[in-house]
Amino acid sequence: MQFNSAPPTTMHIDINSCFATIEQQANPLLRGKPVAVAAYVKDYGCILAASYEAKRLGVKTGMRVKEGRMLAPRLIVLPPDPPKYRAVNKQLFALLSFYTPHISVESIDEMVMKLSQPEAGRPLAENIAKDIKQRIKKEIGEWITVSIGIAPNRYLAKVASGLEKPDGLVAITQENVIETFGNMQLTDFCGIKEGNAGRLRAAGIRTPLEFFRASTADLKRAFRSIVGYQWWLRLHGYEDGVMYKDFEKDREEEQKSFGQSYALGRPYLASDPRLWQILTQLVMKMGRRLRHDGFVAYGAGISLLFGGYTHWHTQEKHAAPLCTDRDFFLVFRQMLEAAPMKEIKLLAIYCYALARDLQGSLLLEDAKNREVSRALDKIQDRFGDFIIHPARMLAMEQKVLDRIAFGKV
Repeated sequence: MQFNSAPPTTMHIDINSCFATIEQQANPLLRGKPVAVAAYVKDYGCILAASYEAKRLGVKTGMRVKEGRMLAPRLIVLPPDPPKYRAVNKQLFALLSFYTPHISVESIDEMVMKLSQPEAGRPLAENIAKDIKQRIKKEIGEWITVSIGIAPNRYLAKVASGLEKPDGLVAITQENVIETFGNMQLTDFCGIKEGNAGRLRAAGIRTPLEFFRASTADLKRAFRSIVGYQWWLRLHGYEDGVMYKDFEKDREEEQKSFGQSYALGRPYLASDPRLWQILTQLVMKMGRRLRHDGFVAYGAGISLLFGGYTHWHTQEKHAAPLCTDRDFFLVFRQMLEAAPMKEIKLLAIYCYALARDLQGSLLLEDAKNREVSRALDKIQDRFGDFIIHPARMLAMEQKVLDRIAFGKV
């Protein structure tokens, strides 16, 4: 079995420098200038995205703001604005839906689509990709560019999308795979960083072409597991059934838990009322997501990170469903009271054992509390987080900002 001869109809669409580009689109005065979006705009903040003007000056994702400003003294640093990025994500999804119903949202800035007419092959795919690029500029934003990769499978489509950034369009096919791999480095492959690259080199595989031409037995020996065979499938244009699920299964996958976490600006003891303010905010954000998706939870857990990177965790199941913010706050506060008396640096909460809230509560008081929670959710959906909040949050020192987790929307 050689390289997949099926038409390359899988497309990976990646918004270039997503957060920074969207900020430049929203504010024309930022265009052409070095811009970075950081978790916090102070020196210790971590840069989440850098515009290409900033990247040319050496600013990279993962740097501290202080490092970025040393490289680019005129760097404009902005806090993240998740609702803005989610709005663009929704617009892009709607645009791609014009071409096919088979779309998988990989993250806030990446989507994969499977064309519905495989018999048309590469010319159609490339024409559609060009059309998508033009429509994005007209319908979403003239400053927003995407890099698109086309291949017979999802893995190589993602690899292709990263080969000619920004605004690239690359297809990996049976006809050009040798040429394409010949111009790459091992670490250009997604998932092949220094650890895996070291395993391959130890097995005598030093280049992408040697990686591609290796037998399944050679790759199994290099990775010391069945993973070697999975890599052979990916490189030869077949779906491996591990790295990516089927498009249909993606849509059917059910939510298993909801969670929120927050790295504290200053450490607190579990008994400190200021920590309860943080906990209240996390509960409100998590509970709102749970109710919005139509769930209740029968399990709850809490995780704490202390100074010195020691860790404490507990979870428990409940006979009655948890749904309202009050339900969750009482459970989590009780858990905090049992925590070690150490200074907490990170607080994380989650709920699990989910069930669809089809019936609602039979108890009048519970039913009223749920209706109040849903009414408050609608107010916050319209006017913003914490526009209405419990009295315990008055004069709060720290606000839990909206964040987009890696690989999420």
